[in-house]
Amino acid sequence: MAHPRWNRVFCWFCSWTICATLSADVLAAEQDNMSEAVRHARGLSLAFRKAAETAMPSVVTLVAKTKPDPDDLRRLLNDPRFRRLFPQDAPGESQEGQGAAEHPTIPNVGSGVIIDAAGVILTNNHVVQDAEEVIVRLQDGQELKATEVKTDPLSDLAIVRFKPDAGQKLRAARLGDSESLKIGDWVIAIGSPFELEATVSAGIISGKGRGIEKIQRGRLLQTDAAINPGNSGGPLVNLDGEVVGINTAIASSSGGYQGIGFAIPTDRAKWISQELLTRGTVRRAYLGIRIEELTPQAAQKLKLAPRSGVFVADVVPGGPADVAGLKVNDVITEFAGERVRGPRDLQDVVEQKPIDSKQTLRIMRDGAPVTATVTLQELQESSLRTRP
Repeated sequence: MAHPRWNRVFCWFCSWTICATLSADVLAAEQDNMSEAVRHARGLSLAFRKAAETAMPSVVTLVAKTKPDPDDLRRLLNDPRFRRLFPQDAPGESQEGQGAAEHPTIPNVGSGVIIDAAGVILTNNHVVQDAEEVIVRLQDGQELKATEVKTDPLSDLAIVRFKPDAGQKLRAARLGDSESLKIGDWVIAIGSPFELEATVSAGIISGKGRGIEKIQRGRLLQTDAAINPGNSGGPLVNLDGEVVGINTAIASSSGGYQGIGFAIPTDRAKWISQELLTRGTVRRAYLGIRIEELTPQAAQKLKLAPRSGVFVADVVPGGPADVAGLKVNDVITEFAGERVRGPRDLQDVVEQKPIDSKQTLRIMRDGAPVTATVTLQELQESSLRTRP
């Protein structure tokens, strides 16, 4: 019979062996999990890299040179707080107190994306608006003067043409399907924030169908990919390297990145750019009505789901909607087969339809469904900012 002490030693040895075996198994499992996690991380990193490599050659930096407004400059020069910064002579004045010398141009730096290898760039209107000269800086550092600029302030989009050197091969970006994007999809933003060219930042699609005061027409994509001054006009790109948006604005209390950026969806940018290229301006269809949001209280009273239509607040006499029989307090729930959730939804789909085309509307009137057919007309300058 073994001595009790040897029995205790044997039991301790067995316990140690079992624990060591279990620890080795746990460690091996953790290493396997870690390896799998690293593989996933490297896979995502590779996807970002490939997307950037695909899109980067099509991204340009734009330097738009504008002259300051003489009235604004004069007010600044006459401001005592500004003049105190210059103890001798105020800037722009000679020592004899004569008038101001010719004012230099002020550069505005933004981004753009080549959509045609013949020399066509898509960018933001606010990047090139009122510019006396626009310089296109390519990825290799070459600088070329723009030959033509066409803008659409209402959508904040613009087309810039330039003439590549003979034999120069440019790469046009692939324009993707922005409508297929889902909230949570990975995207990268490419541009020249703070003049740091070829900068890439990553994030996700944070929201769709957004509206901001700065852009009067169209729904926007929201992203948390870093967008800063200088990113404007650059592309928002999916993991396939396709452009799905044009970076245009940020929501910020500081003026810098705070995690909320906006991009114009490519599906809308395709239409705007085609209009600018073929006509030089954007023709928009309209119904001739003023619309308002359908509030949750009103939706409940009408037995409709929230955000399932828009109120008709006013009808232009003799306009398309008036001719079609629409009335104040009608609720438009569907247009041309597409559901209407809010004013920008209706505005967006209406204005892209062909002028003079016939379209079907579904309406709730006094609690009953009504169908109407409207013949669209062209939106005139006097109505541009108020009516869909």
